[in-house]
Amino acid sequence: MTCDAPAETAWRSYGANRRSTRTVRVRTSATLLIATVLAVLVLPPLVQLDEQAVELAAKLLPPSRAHPLGTDDLGRDLLLRCVYGLRVSLLVGVAAAVTATVIGTAVGATAGALGGWVDRGVMRVVDTFSSVPHLLLGIFIVAMFRPGVWPVVVSVGLTHWLSTARIVRAEVLSLRSRPYIDAAVSGGASRWRVAVRHLLPAVLPQAALAAVLMVPHAMWHESALSFLGLGLPTHTASLGTLINSARGSLLAGQWWPTLFPGLFIIVPTLAIAGLAGAWRERVSPRRRSELML
Repeated sequence: MTCDAPAETAWRSYGANRRSTRTVRVRTSATLLIATVLAVLVLPPLVQLDEQAVELAAKLLPPSRAHPLGTDDLGRDLLLRCVYGLRVSLLVGVAAAVTATVIGTAVGATAGALGGWVDRGVMRVVDTFSSVPHLLLGIFIVAMFRPGVWPVVVSVGLTHWLSTARIVRAEVLSLRSRPYIDAAVSGGASRWRVAVRHLLPAVLPQAALAAVLMVPHAMWHESALSFLGLGLPTHTASLGTLINSARGSLLAGQWWPTLFPGLFIIVPTLAIAGLAGAWRERVSPRRRSELML
């Protein structure tokens, strides 16, 4: 008893510290994400400035009260430009994540539910596409369209469904061995009915988690394409185009046109990753049992 008591106390202290750390992480991530959404929705109507207004006399001004984040090489307010760029990046990230999740869920559920040669054929296709780098395939897809938001959404969506398909397929294969699935099949339910009524609802939490984790990845992908000049037009406020246009300023010693657009990419990424990590700990039985120790 005396030997087990310190060990039990240590485990409880460890679990309490983990829960406390997770709570702080969730609150911080939620605060950052709420601030990001409010900045995108509220700031443009409040600030009576045109984000495209050129004022060469005010170009490359450092951060000040009039321009909290400074100005770019054409004298445009960098805060407003970053907010508009973040709006575009979030739009592309959410739309591409939803597109990729729908495709990946449909492909993975079909392969796992049907099995046999269908499963083998689908997974060979997935392996083939996975062997090609996402950015290279995305550049190839974007090059077939005019620069714009929706070609980037299509490009990111068509190159990021592979991981979701693997996750959903693995989940479906594990569910097929459950007793209630065997009971449904023994009762005369068709494969289609079993997939729609039992398998698909069970994999939706994993698919939703994959979609949330894909949003920041899609934002980075859009920024990379725009940085290379293949995503959005150069005159459109995008975080990638802002960083691209600020390369010369950085070499000249003006750090703010590069730093702040980069932070506008990093902060939402950390916020979404923190919330998604807490969600993953809640839906994973193994993580949940560890937290209860």
